[in-house]
Amino acid sequence: MPKEKSKKLMIVDGNSLIHRGFHAIPHLSTSKGEPSNGVYGFVTIFFNALKKIEPDYIAVAFDVPGGTFRNRMYPGYKAKRVKAPQELYDQIPKVKEFVKSLGLPIFEKPDYEADDLIGTIVKHDQDGIKNIIVTGDMDSLQLVDDHTTVFTTIKGLTEVKEYDSDAVLLRYGFGPEYVVDYKALRGDPSDNIPGVAGIGEKGATELIKKFGHIEELYKQLEAESSKAGRLPQTLKAKLLAHKKDAILSKKLATINTNSPIEFDLANTEFGNYDVAAALNFMKSMEFKSLLDKLPKPNGAKKKNIEQIDPSAKVSLSKHYHLIKTQAELDSLVRALKKQKGFAVDTETTSQKEMEAELLGISVSYKKGEAYYIPATPPTPPLIKGGKGGVYPLFSKEGGGGRSASLDLADLKKVLMDKKIEKYGHNMKYDYLVLNLAGIELEPLSFDTMIAVYLLNPGSRGYGLDDQVFRRFGYQMMPIEALIGKGAKQINLSQVPIEQVSQYACEDADYTFQLFETLSKEIKKEKLDKLFYDIDNPLVPVLGLMEKNGIILDSATLNRMAKHVEKDLIALEDKIHKLGKGKFNIASPQQLKEILFTKLELSTVDIKKGKTGLSTAASELEKMKDRHPIIPLLLEYRELAKLKNTYLDALPGLVNGKTGRIHTSYNQTIAATGRLSSVDPNLQNIPIRSEVGNKIREGFVAESGYELLSLDYSQIELRVVAHLSGDKTMKKIFKEGKDIHTATAMEIFEKNESEIDKDDRRYAKVVNFGVLYGLSAYGLTQQVPGITRERAQAFIDKYFLAYQGVSKYLKEIVQTAREKGYVENPLGRRRHLPELNSSQFQVRAAAERAAINMPIQSLAADIIKVAMLDVARKIGVENPECRMLLQVHDELLFEVKTDKVREYAVKIKKLMEQSIELSVPVIVEAKVGKNWGEMEEMRL
Repeated sequence: MPKEKSKKLMIVDGNSLIHRGFHAIPHLSTSKGEPSNGVYGFVTIFFNALKKIEPDYIAVAFDVPGGTFRNRMYPGYKAKRVKAPQELYDQIPKVKEFVKSLGLPIFEKPDYEADDLIGTIVKHDQDGIKNIIVTGDMDSLQLVDDHTTVFTTIKGLTEVKEYDSDAVLLRYGFGPEYVVDYKALRGDPSDNIPGVAGIGEKGATELIKKFGHIEELYKQLEAESSKAGRLPQTLKAKLLAHKKDAILSKKLATINTNSPIEFDLANTEFGNYDVAAALNFMKSMEFKSLLDKLPKPNGAKKKNIEQIDPSAKVSLSKHYHLIKTQAELDSLVRALKKQKGFAVDTETTSQKEMEAELLGISVSYKKGEAYYIPATPPTPPLIKGGKGGVYPLFSKEGGGGRSASLDLADLKKVLMDKKIEKYGHNMKYDYLVLNLAGIELEPLSFDTMIAVYLLNPGSRGYGLDDQVFRRFGYQMMPIEALIGKGAKQINLSQVPIEQVSQYACEDADYTFQLFETLSKEIKKEKLDKLFYDIDNPLVPVLGLMEKNGIILDSATLNRMAKHVEKDLIALEDKIHKLGKGKFNIASPQQLKEILFTKLELSTVDIKKGKTGLSTAASELEKMKDRHPIIPLLLEYRELAKLKNTYLDALPGLVNGKTGRIHTSYNQTIAATGRLSSVDPNLQNIPIRSEVGNKIREGFVAESGYELLSLDYSQIELRVVAHLSGDKTMKKIFKEGKDIHTATAMEIFEKNESEIDKDDRRYAKVVNFGVLYGLSAYGLTQQVPGITRERAQAFIDKYFLAYQGVSKYLKEIVQTAREKGYVENPLGRRRHLPELNSSQFQVRAAAERAAINMPIQSLAADIIKVAMLDVARKIGVENPECRMLLQVHDELLFEVKTDKVREYAVKIKKLMEQSIELSVPVIVEAKVGKNWGEMEEMRL
């Protein structure tokens, strides 16, 4: 008969895993600001171990606050250990809640450590059981034997190693039975176990290999055996002088395997647990990404399994309908016409709106009820007409998007009916897809993703799936359940329409439910004005800007790429000569070897990472004056980055149908409300480097048009003057003086005529630096050759000159600490619970965010309001003046050549009057055939 497989008992060191998770994932918190990194780390390691070990039984042990019997043996035990941040301890109850939700027993005992309880459990008489200890603490290696292994985290949360006796021998050179002897000799600084003074890792290992346990070592030393006699006299003296320390250290390091706990293996059997409790815990902690790792319980009820199984069928309580006949469609249209509003969602073949083919539309106007109307056959966003024109979906000529049996004209009218509200999640996508199909979806009354963002800016997980899970505890069907992943992924158009219908209806249904919930929350939190007046109306404006796109002269960029490639080769040759040999410049490891070993450059102030000294750009900047190779390395990196990110990549992103690049704007990334740009990111092209400006020359106007740029002048500093009410700063702006020159005069104590370009540049660094909480050290990194003392003197003089700013910055941090959030005058908020953190670095980062947020967010809102004004009064797709790009404080338009001045005057006025400040708002205009070569306009 085949030998019966051993059953496995997994024993978890709770405190060890919490510590590992807390430090591996800094600054993670829920949308309510509750720290969750320790809990997330514990759950991640736990699930990883569960998958690898597949245990039959599980027990979890925790330390109990307060001392243990070891402190009575030696009062100095763990006395030097730095107390962990309070945020870690606050998460232990949550970890225990998770453990209990899985029906697992918790073992903890006053006067004993978790290690002692684990040792007692593994030494219980349990025939046929294999013990696996899950921990990040190497002390447990002493428990390894024929029936026990240690599963320990090596790096991060997922890199692990399982130690059996052979693995311990390979690591230390001796078996697990000698681990405590090793600690008796070497000591353990983390636990303040003294060991024998003067004996380190190597010495302890050699002694164990020669003598075994310390008892045998001291027996032979005291008997003056020939074996002991071969030891150096100084070593013998150390050992004999510290015998008591060695014996005490061994007692302290030895895990008590006879702790007074009651252990019954049957009570640790894993499998039957309350799914609802586990699911509620995951929901409360917002751990949606870990849901699929939650094991299916033994004997679970079907309805519970469906809640956590992504492939489960939709609950029977939901009424989801696939529209197949004209009668069904007509009935739906009649019902939609009677509604105040309904949720809309589109299904397509691509995440990129400009490339997507519309497969169908789902709608919902009642909780638990939704309808899917397929567009058959799938229709591309632009259908070529017989004379080179394009016909939109649902048009008579295009014919696409409708089957022979369905007339969708009435549905189109409902979707475009301004009297019926439309709700959606990430509505910009659906708006643009439908717009390209000939449907002007309006009004866009409520984008639930924007609402979630406004309620919790700076959080994570704004997607529909995440929000439904957090708010309703339901795991939606992931798109991967339909189309798969990786190389085997198919197109949604290849999925049976019945499955697509269920998926689409679920999206519309839960979008409608989110609208009902979030519309109340937005009002309750007094964010309704910000939502309805600024962020939500901006959605279609951004959609149309993306549709407009901008022409890229690919030939210009290709020529530039070849030129930069030659420059890189020349730089590489110079770098290799200075480095005294060829090496891979892109390899941090090889670069470290060249800089710090071969060239022996000073490592003063250079940060160290897990792999040694850092060669990041910030560290190379510190070394610019230490060797001529450093400036060349920085130049090489900058050129290589620009070539890879823009020169090589941009031509491949030109849309084949439009001949333009269509970036995508995101309203929910920056916590301050600033817009971001992706696919491609056109907001990060450097404007002050020669190559960066050349890249901009590749963005050109259509024939007969010119590019018009309108840029807010020093808007963030004007906002500071407005918010702080600083009289000196307000006076400078009102008199039309240069703020940087004025600041330079104060910090350098010079007359205006004495201020040179360097003075003004350094003053500019200080002016903008204070908005980000710039320290004296930070200033030394940006101003060459300045000492920390002089940098602090500059900052002190700045605040002496602008005392109103100094007072404002202090008050904003204090107010934010009291309220738990910071807000700008329009009510835009950012929650900052980290302001009360016990960790200095976390708290300092939150203080900098509190200082910057009101300033940057109001500047962002000023240009948002301006964009809305332009859209209302001029239009986004105006054939004479198209709004193309927003780059932080700049708006870029494509304007008919003979209309440039007319529209420049109009737009400048709208931008300067968007939001009134107590100081003048100035907008500067430039015009040119391309974005890189523009001339200033005097208006």
